[in-house]
Amino acid sequence: YIHLLSRSFGPDATQIHGYPGHPEIELALLRFHTFTGSQEAYSLARYSIEERGNPSGVDGQHFYDSEAEARGDVPWKSPNSFPRAKSYWYSQAQQPILQQQTIEGHAVRAMYLLTPVTDTLCLEQLGIHTFRPERAQWFDTVTRLWNNMVGRKMYITGGIGAVKQWEGFEIDYFLPQGTDEGGCYSETCAAIGVMMVAERLLHVGLDSRYADIMELCLYNSVMTSMSLDGKEFTYVNQLASSGQDKSAREEWFDCACCPPNLTRLFGSLGGYLWDYSAASCSTAYVNVHLYATAKLAFAMGENSVTLEETSHWPFGGKISFQLKAPEDVEVILRLRVPAWARENFETLICLSLTPNLECPKLEKGYLVLPSSYMQSNPSFVLNINGFQPRFIQPHPYTNQQVVALARGPIIYCLEDVDNQWEQNHFKDVCISPAGRIVEERREHIVMQQSKEEHIALHATGWHRSMPEWVEKRAGVEPSLPVKMSRESPKTERSLCFIPYYFRANRGGKGQMRVGLHQA
Repeated sequence: YIHLLSRSFGPDATQIHGYPGHPEIELALLRFHTFTGSQEAYSLARYSIEERGNPSGVDGQHFYDSEAEARGDVPWKSPNSFPRAKSYWYSQAQQPILQQQTIEGHAVRAMYLLTPVTDTLCLEQLGIHTFRPERAQWFDTVTRLWNNMVGRKMYITGGIGAVKQWEGFEIDYFLPQGTDEGGCYSETCAAIGVMMVAERLLHVGLDSRYADIMELCLYNSVMTSMSLDGKEFTYVNQLASSGQDKSAREEWFDCACCPPNLTRLFGSLGGYLWDYSAASCSTAYVNVHLYATAKLAFAMGENSVTLEETSHWPFGGKISFQLKAPEDVEVILRLRVPAWARENFETLICLSLTPNLECPKLEKGYLVLPSSYMQSNPSFVLNINGFQPRFIQPHPYTNQQVVALARGPIIYCLEDVDNQWEQNHFKDVCISPAGRIVEERREHIVMQQSKEEHIALHATGWHRSMPEWVEKRAGVEPSLPVKMSRESPKTERSLCFIPYYFRANRGGKGQMRVGLHQA
């Protein structure tokens, strides 16, 4: 099949100068190349990546224009996902990727393009293939698009994609929480795609900022996508419900890409937790990106190395490690310290290590444990602090003026099951970041047998009423003078927050919200 595609698509005059509308086969081709060494698969993937967006690839025309002519398409008609004709940014084909300055279009397609691009950089890193002399240009492109996405087009849950029509990105900082605010799509597959890109970037250059985003997505926009019993799913993951779109799950979808994608992710989660490499036959590096109760085993020549970790993450930061390695094998361990925990690393407020490590060193967000420490302390305990509940906020340019609660890597929300007085999707609820937050450990029975532990957060908030707007005559001007506006009456409310991933599991009216107005 790959041979057929390679004969059909390519730069020669007898070949089709084209590429798929949905980037995806490139990822598969590079995976096939990694396991088989097929140069044909690698070349086809590279061609598909580099040809995408060529404005004159087919006899001076864009490939999509040539296809439209061949089909006999009516020029003034366009797919429903296009806001206007020739919206080729929907498929990241508005221009060659090296020229793209911002992340655009369908969010999943964008991630499924950046993933194989980053895969090629990983192959270059391993010395299998080379991008030189243009490697820096490709790395700069991936970094530029990643930074634009994370800094200006990502929700605080790690979700991406604000617009339903094209299931993707809008202008910078357009991040409404729900349908009645203007959008919020945040598809499950898109969040998984972010994790895929982040995992590759960690191989290109170890930096905890990528692992931090990977973890943010995992525990929030990905975990929320499946019910606790594994029987129901979400396709769209809005940050606030509305009368039109309630917080709910479905057993299946007509376009059922998300459930099997979740299965694939959870089945390969070990590859996201950590990676290892051998600098020589006697030296190995292990990078721990995510914490869990897990075991890593790999061969070093005729020897084997195992690393076990036991933790209560993401609810607590105590992690126990046990390394087993031959005496003549040196193991250097690098442990990620999350951004929310390391503001005071120099004074060791953010973590502690037992046994103690003299002069601990943090490199791009990773605590480095040298081989001398590991040989003396094959069993040790790492304590990462910073699990106190904290308020977070989106960028001011989103013009939302809201705050949300977080604890560790978990983002929280309000749900009507715990706040049964709510009738308007928490749109009129406000909270003060200066208020006291109380934790409550809970257990929820799943399928009448297993228990799902989580930590609920309790705080005091207020329910606002706005009589001056209610009493304003209908049909007159859409504003009120500031001098006429008076202090809105407020009713104190006891608020109970739950992890965002825990929503839509216990019935209720389907009312939920992440970000609340500041009191």
